[in-house]
Amino acid sequence: MKTVTFKPVLSALLVLCIFGAFVGTAYSADARPNVLFFLIDDQRNDTLGCAGHPVIKTPNVDQLAAAGVRFENMFVTTSICAASRASIFTGMTERTHGYTFGKPPVCKKHIAESYGAQLRAAGYRTGHIGKFGVNMEGGRASIAEMFDVFNPLNRHPYLHKMPDGSLRHESERCGDFAEEFIASQPEDKPFCLQVSFNAVHAEDGDKRPGVGHYPWPKAVDGMYEDIPMAPPRLGDPAIFDALPKFMQDSMNRDRWYWRWDTPEKYETNMRAYFRMITGVDRVIGRVLKKLEAEGLADNTIVIYTGDNGYYMGDRGFAGKWSHYEQSLRVPLIIYDPRLPEEKRGRLVEPMSLNIDLPATILDIAGVDVPADYQGHTLMPVVRDEATDAKPRTDFFCEHLMGHAAIPKWEGIRDQRYVYANYFGQNPPQEFLHDLKTDPDQLKNLAADPAMAEVLQKLRARTAELRAKYEAARPER
Repeated sequence: MKTVTFKPVLSALLVLCIFGAFVGTAYSADARPNVLFFLIDDQRNDTLGCAGHPVIKTPNVDQLAAAGVRFENMFVTTSICAASRASIFTGMTERTHGYTFGKPPVCKKHIAESYGAQLRAAGYRTGHIGKFGVNMEGGRASIAEMFDVFNPLNRHPYLHKMPDGSLRHESERCGDFAEEFIASQPEDKPFCLQVSFNAVHAEDGDKRPGVGHYPWPKAVDGMYEDIPMAPPRLGDPAIFDALPKFMQDSMNRDRWYWRWDTPEKYETNMRAYFRMITGVDRVIGRVLKKLEAEGLADNTIVIYTGDNGYYMGDRGFAGKWSHYEQSLRVPLIIYDPRLPEEKRGRLVEPMSLNIDLPATILDIAGVDVPADYQGHTLMPVVRDEATDAKPRTDFFCEHLMGHAAIPKWEGIRDQRYVYANYFGQNPPQEFLHDLKTDPDQLKNLAADPAMAEVLQKLRARTAELRAKYEAARPER
């Protein structure tokens, strides 16, 4: 077995920050902070070393968390890449921006209010590298309104053929282009760069276990090969058997057969999936090192998050799409080199959402947040400062894609309860979970007379927020 070890690359950056060594670096004339935004695909919140995962090795992301702030309760409002990424660009729920697979593109009004367009108008150099995944009204002309540099990369296939005939993994190509962007940064303006990985999404068209279904970069060959893969914690067949038939017949189960249905396939694919995550971490380390080499590290805020969760065999499922915690929870780390040492390495509890990210980025840049945004900046939490803003206690979540094998639903996730209405079923199927007494959401309390008041309250809250977000849709 090939042994691979990685060293985190933020040590020099940490030394700079701890001792306040801001003198003598290659600052731009415009000293507004840069933003480096890493977005990973199909990674739920607990698959990082810093989140306590017993196997996965993510030393560079772990060090971002150790020097920054990790959000314990980060969620997406729609658990699928297309809608979630549209929400990240626009600061709006799917119910408002209206985009997912098979739907019309994001409209020009939302494009003009996107974080990229707002930053460009404010004098930032903006870039997007990697998976884009969202159709925009006006096509490339609209994308040019958002990004000075736009370099989309796809995963079909993951291994890209280079001019010399060699193959290079898409994650590593993202790193190559990110380094080029950083190296070409002019000194007279700040930048915001989104590096958006296709990894760790499976290669759905290749169901061969391991390197076929989850192709990893060569640099991580052999990792995890001698480590037994623990079975899914919620993998008891009785959990799946207790689900209603429409869930048992969904794409979550179809893809379970692709990935996890035998012990051998599960072990092979989990190792491959973990290698892909570590491959992304390795690229992140390389890009952070480039920041240091260019003298930009001490004025660059780094954000790391995911576009949706992932079941990994829990509940007898693969994929995401539904209302359970494994589907909605994603990692979020924000590293701000300006933070004093005593405020580093914090794990914070406030509920945060993907729709908060564009407001956060604009706040970092000192740019006014559009009134239409439905999220809010997370920087007061990062800075650990008092704010007049009312803390979020719940959020509206949904999945509206039209697909026979992915049931549509809408609902509310608050600090104690999760409510979901799968309104496309006949009759509609409701779920109510008490996270205090049943954190694994194994009991559906929707039919429990003792929970009727809670159920009605969450139904009403769902209707209230649905109406609010539908009313915010612009006319096309």
